[in-house]
Amino acid sequence: MLKGLGGLGDMAKMMKTAQQMQGKMAELQESLNTITVTGESGTGLVKATCTAKGELKGLDIDPSIFQPDEKEVVEDLILAAIKDAQTRAQERSKSEMSKLTEEMGLPAGMDLPF
Repeated sequence: MLKGLGGLGDMAKMMKTAQQMQGKMAELQESLNTITVTGESGTGLVKATCTAKGELKGLDIDPSIFQPDEKEVVEDLILAAIKDAQTRAQERSKSEMSKLTEEMGLPAGMDLPF
């Protein structure tokens, strides 16, 4: 005996959920381009700003660190600020993805590709 659509109804519901998730993932991808984070080094003497996707958008350097004999220190501070900003960007991206997976009722810690 056939009773209604059986498992096909569940399949249609799954497909609809998958489409909704795909749309939300696309929105999230777009928003990661506009969310910015700032990394610092040298107690704020050098600041790097990047998107949550890790794209460097700005660099702010306090003029007091420009001493000719400290060129290597300045370079190290710049690199440290950029790395800090990129690390924060990764953390923010993961946080945003975690919110989305929770919203969609997916298991915590599920890594979806970006």
